[in-house]
Amino acid sequence: MAAPKKKVEPAVEPAVKTETVAKAETVAKTEKAEAAPKAETAAPAEQPAAEAPKKEHKRPGRKPKAEKAADVKAEAAKKIAEKKATVRKTTKKADQKAMVHIQFSGKSYSQEELVKMAQDVWKYDLKQKVRELATIDLYVKPEENMVYYVMNQEFTGSFYI
Repeated sequence: MAAPKKKVEPAVEPAVKTETVAKAETVAKTEKAEAAPKAETAAPAEQPAAEAPKKEHKRPGRKPKAEKAADVKAEAAKKIAEKKATVRKTTKKADQKAMVHIQFSGKSYSQEELVKMAQDVWKYDLKQKVRELATIDLYVKPEENMVYYVMNQEFTGSFYI
C-alpha cells in the first residue's frame, strides 16, 4: 500500500491578497454597472466581447456591501422626501380661520349669516340651483342697511339687512 499524501495548507498571505483583489473586482463591477447604461443608450449593438466572469456569492440572495449601502441610502432618501411632503401638507392645513362680524345700529351680522342670505337670494329670487353658485362677493353698506352682491361674476344686485 502507498503512503497517504500530505495535505498542503495555503499560506495566510495569499488569502489576504485575494480579499483585496476581490474588493477591487467588486469596485470595478460597480463602476462598469454605472457606465453600462450610458454605453447602452449610445450604441446598444456594441457590447464588450470578453466580460469578466461574475463572482458568485457564498450565500444566494445576499448583496455585496456596496450594493447594500446604496440600497440603504436610497431608502433613507425616499423616507426623508416622504416626511418633507407630509410636513408641507400639514402646514397648509394649519391656515388661520377668520370671522367677520358687522355691528351697527344695535344689529350684528356674521359673515356666515350674510353668505346664507346671499345663497337664499340666489336660490329663491334668482331661481338658480345652489350647486351652480361658485363665487359670492358681498359689499356691506351699514349706513344704507344694504348688502350689494356679485355672484358668479355676472349676477349683481342687493338685499336689505
